[in-house]
Amino acid sequence: MTALLKPTGSPAERFTSRDPQDFPDPSTAQEDWRFSPLAKLREFFEPFEPDGEIVGDERVPEGAHVEVVDPRTLTAFGTALEPVDRPSALAMAHASRGLHVTVDKEAELAAPIVLTRTGVRGKSYTHHVVEIGAHAKATVVLDHRGLIQVAANIEFIVGDGAQLDVVSVNDADEGSIQLSAYAALVGRDATYRMVNVTLGGSVVRVVPTVRYAGPGGHAELLGVSFAGDGQHFETRLFVDHAQPNCTSDVLYKNALLGESARTVWIGDVRIRPSATGTDTYEMNRNLLLSDGARADSVPNLEIETGDIAGAGHASATGRFDDLQLFYLQSRGIPEDEARRLVVRGFFADVIDRIGVPDLQRQLMTSIEARLGFTPELESESNDNE
Repeated sequence: MTALLKPTGSPAERFTSRDPQDFPDPSTAQEDWRFSPLAKLREFFEPFEPDGEIVGDERVPEGAHVEVVDPRTLTAFGTALEPVDRPSALAMAHASRGLHVTVDKEAELAAPIVLTRTGVRGKSYTHHVVEIGAHAKATVVLDHRGLIQVAANIEFIVGDGAQLDVVSVNDADEGSIQLSAYAALVGRDATYRMVNVTLGGSVVRVVPTVRYAGPGGHAELLGVSFAGDGQHFETRLFVDHAQPNCTSDVLYKNALLGESARTVWIGDVRIRPSATGTDTYEMNRNLLLSDGARADSVPNLEIETGDIAGAGHASATGRFDDLQLFYLQSRGIPEDEARRLVVRGFFADVIDRIGVPDLQRQLMTSIEARLGFTPELESESNDNE
């Protein structure tokens, strides 16, 4: 173990390293792994020979460029991301293939960049780098499907005055394991918004990180997950305020249906002494739809200056509101339909902020299908009437 593991500063610095051996063997005694199903993840804690087959598809509008590269050859490699756990460090060391996405400065893309990845078999390392030119505006959609076993890093470098919206959809097949680190470096007066949607896969662990490269930056981190039996969805986010007059807004919502459904949400926001004028708030809400489901939620704030505009956090976990269900049923709405409306309303304020109408409809349809509702069946019923 290296001396780098000793914390420095007060509070302790968050440990990062590109060397996988600098990280201790993950165990439930460690804060970073205490909620995780380690028995299912052991093969990602040591180097493996990648044998994954993943089929890719891209839709790239004018003003944007996507190419397959060895990410380690890029000048921007490691600009936004320093690994905070062993799988991320292993991916950084061993990923010889990834995407380099660039958007021209001052470009305003007419359509989203859509990157679809469908897993076929095997395990993979990936490391993608996304660079948004100064004063550009872009939306990037990451769509993960199929059988995916991956340790992945994605870096977002947002130029001064630029605006980047990222939507990551994890709707992989049963048996999929995704360990993903998303790291953003937000430029002066730039805006970064990420929406993380998790519906599929057996284990999905996402570690989003935001840092600011200059004053006036804004970050918005949004999340939606719907966990069922045998699914473990975990998010561990960190927003590091070290520049003045920056803002961050975090809202994650999880619904759980099934006795063994599990979600974990850890939200850490640090405001350093230099981050005067910071305004930040984080919220996590969890809706338990069945007995046995478990949601762990831990919001944290570390404030090292009194000269801020505002800072707060909140967390709420509750069961399905039977009174709300009774109210809807008393007005003639069948129980299944009433339940669907409540869940739809729970997620709507996050889904509606995605800003891509077709994708919003697709996600709501997927969520409703988890509740046994299909628009086709409803349409056929109305036609028969």
